[in-house]
Amino acid sequence: MRPKTETAPRGALRLAVIGLAASLVLPLYASTAFALSEIKREEIPAPVLPPKPVTEENATPEKSVPMPDPIQTPTTTPPADTEEPSDEQPAEPQDATPTEPGGATGPAAPNLDPEGPLPEIVYDLSRLPEPVARMRTLLVEAAKTGDIEKLRPLVGQGEAMPQLSFGDIEGDPIAFIKGLSGDGEGQEILAIMEEVLNAGYVHLGEGTDEDLYVWPYFFGIPLDKLDPRQKVELFKIVTAGDYEDMKQYGAYVFYRLGITPEGRWAFFVAGD
Repeated sequence: MRPKTETAPRGALRLAVIGLAASLVLPLYASTAFALSEIKREEIPAPVLPPKPVTEENATPEKSVPMPDPIQTPTTTPPADTEEPSDEQPAEPQDATPTEPGGATGPAAPNLDPEGPLPEIVYDLSRLPEPVARMRTLLVEAAKTGDIEKLRPLVGQGEAMPQLSFGDIEGDPIAFIKGLSGDGEGQEILAIMEEVLNAGYVHLGEGTDEDLYVWPYFFGIPLDKLDPRQKVELFKIVTAGDYEDMKQYGAYVFYRLGITPEGRWAFFVAGD
């Protein structure tokens, strides 16, 4: 018979084995749990949720500063005695219509009758009345000097002053004439005056209140009536481009000079 030895009961041995296993497993589990607990909360990404629909109840104002009350605009209701607007269009002022060619008034304004008889074109200075011839000579001599001030004794004063513009002139008339000159000193305008007075002339309005001797004669002749020789004379004063521009008016609208039968310098103007 085998001798009997002292051994631990089987139940106790099983418990010892389980306990040993637990002692090995529990520290591993505990360290893992501890590591998870050390993760900061903000490092864990938040779950992505669908946006909450905005409603009047949960809407967040864009600005936290309270906005002022809306400005109260005054009522637009017209007073009881205000007249109701009329459907009729207001009448346009009389000066709203553009000026037509020849719209300027006065003896210096072009006023040609295409169907009327053409005035005589005169080159003979001996046919001029003595006062007219004298004034013309004085103007030519002043122009040749190149000094615009030489015109001052011939301008006169008050109603005797020549018409130098279709509008009003303020200040010194000689300064105004000088300002018309492209060179700023007056020589250009003096050259034009001399060239104009050396052309042929016409006697217009004979026996009327607008009786005048006018240079150059193109002022009294429609442009479409000029012959080739007369066009050559015209181009001594204006360019071909100027001529094309004037054709829309049908009349010569460059500088012209008029003298009354009494020898008064009446006008020296350009334009329509």
